[in-house]
Formats: sequence, C-alpha cells, structure tokens
Amino acid sequence: MTIQKDKVASIEYTLKGSDGEVIDASSGNPLPYIHGHMNLVPGLEKELEGKSVGDKFSTLVPAAEGYGEVNEEFIQVVPVAMFQGVDELAVGMQFQASGPEGQAHSVHITKIDGDDITVDGNHPLAGKDLAFDIEVVDLRDATPEELDHGHVHGEGGHSH
Repeated sequence: MTIQKDKVASIEYTLKGSDGEVIDASSGNPLPYIHGHMNLVPGLEKELEGKSVGDKFSTLVPAAEGYGEVNEEFIQVVPVAMFQGVDELAVGMQFQASGPEGQAHSVHITKIDGDDITVDGNHPLAGKDLAFDIEVVDLRDATPEELDHGHVHGEGGHSH
C-alpha cells in the first residue's frame, strides 16, 4: 500500500528551519493525517505521495508550498489600547483577533514602540523554507466518518 488520496498515514517527523534549529518534532508520537485533505502543508503532502511504511526521507519544502510567503497586509501597527486588560505586553505574545467580517485569526506581537504595537497575522513560519526529516510508520484506509469530517478519529487522532 502506498500513500495516496483518502489513506491515513502516520509519520514521525522533525521540522527544522533553514538554520538547522528544530522547530517541531513528533518525538515518538506519530502524526496521523488523511492524505489529500489539506491536513499538511502542500509541499510535504506532495513529497509523501506514493511512499510506503518504512520509507525515510528528508525534504526541503519552499515557503510558497509551506505556510506561504509573508503577506505585508497582515502586518499592522495598532494602539496599545487594543490590548485592554493585558497587564504586560511582550514581543512574541499571541492573541486572537477579529477580522472585518468577524472571523477570528491569530496574530503575534513583533515590535513594541511606546504605545505603538506591531502585530503580524502571518503564520509564524510564513516566508520560511521548511526542512523535514520523515519516516512513514503506519498506513491504512480512512474510515467513511474520517473522510466525511476531513480528519483522523480515534487512536492518535482528533475527535471533534
């Protein structure tokens, strides 16, 4: 069996930035996902296509096929008054913000200049190439319920 659309693959992974620093890793808790359902960044999913249990490989996913390029429109300077109720602000803090249509999205503080707070709504890994070390540890057919919901259920998955 190979990884293809509607298969549940479980992978061990280590994600490193271009400087070699480990950003994230499965560390013995394999990540299950449904292939072809946008559960992973597109460049990694493309690299996993056709792989089998036991396959190990390294790949570099360019930013455009990872979390996308940095969108300057998502970077804004807002007044400190926007953060009422927060005692102390610091670079790196994350908040949920509401967009013009009321949709929630995550922003993080990138700069504090007096009462001017710069927030960035881009994914923290936007604009970065992603180096993955991957091992495929399990592969099975997705259940009809998983396909309907678009994510893995049960052992090692998310139940919603």
